[in-house]
Amino acid sequence: MSEPFRAVFFGTPAIAVPALEALYAIARVVGVVCQPDKPAGRGLTLQAPPVKSRALALGLPVVQPEKIRTPEFAAWLRDCDADVALVLAYGRILPRELLLVPRRGCVNLHASLLPKLRGAAPINWAIAGGETETGISLMQMDEGCDTGPIYSLHRLAIGPDETAGELADRLAALAAEVVRTELGAVVRGERTPTPQPALGTLAPKLTREHGLVDWAEPAGRVHDRVRGMTPWPGAHTFVAGSGSGHGRLKLLATRLGAPAGHEGSPGEIVAIGPAGARVACGTGSVLVLRAQLEGRKALGAVELASGRAIAVGLRLGSEDAAG
Repeated sequence: MSEPFRAVFFGTPAIAVPALEALYAIARVVGVVCQPDKPAGRGLTLQAPPVKSRALALGLPVVQPEKIRTPEFAAWLRDCDADVALVLAYGRILPRELLLVPRRGCVNLHASLLPKLRGAAPINWAIAGGETETGISLMQMDEGCDTGPIYSLHRLAIGPDETAGELADRLAALAAEVVRTELGAVVRGERTPTPQPALGTLAPKLTREHGLVDWAEPAGRVHDRVRGMTPWPGAHTFVAGSGSGHGRLKLLATRLGAPAGHEGSPGEIVAIGPAGARVACGTGSVLVLRAQLEGRKALGAVELASGRAIAVGLRLGSEDAAG
């Protein structure tokens, strides 16, 4: 039996953990590279990224360089003597001098059907853009942002109410399956990648502002925005009501509302009941099932109304327009 190939893994968040586990099962993982620990929680205690925690549990060596464009990190990677580097959601673009170090270069698992949605947040923008299908692209990395040639595309349907967090879990499992079934052939030189078209679409890094809902858009787009920004950065709007003051309302779960004749002006809460709070959009309406007023706990629509956080007739919108 031949020796397993030597691999370095680059990854940071939870979506990359199943792929690391799959790589561990088929290869000799000689190093794991993660982003540095980050402060989290009210006490801002340093928290290890999920990939680091799992790698240490597997007994794998972990490095967390503050910078990767240094002679020291390049020397570390050369010392690993790896056949391949596997990358999934590491969080930094690898420079050319690092891409060339492993014998088979660096192979990326990208969470979209390239050339669609190149960039940092393909899962979120797939949902926010109303896509009904996404997947995992297995690709050879080059100096561009997700522009390298593709070995294979693996498709996955997006559910009509699926959030980015839920889709990320399914894509993580799919990425692990791709590692188990295809990476070995790539390392052995049994696969030839196909160049991508020059033109693609972009999935830029998310900011909190991307979560602001525009109620003047059609209901389908509003619902997609909420799903695409859940759980982070979180879809939100602003509400002003009697006794509650102005506040950011985080939208945790929505559904498309059934047609109900005249829906009111965009952002207006037109009804509240067990099915949710019906909010008028540019066309149609969205049911807000669960939401959270800033500084308070998450509640269903009826509970929010009981606490006077929302009421029929109130207008949701931007911070300046709410009320």
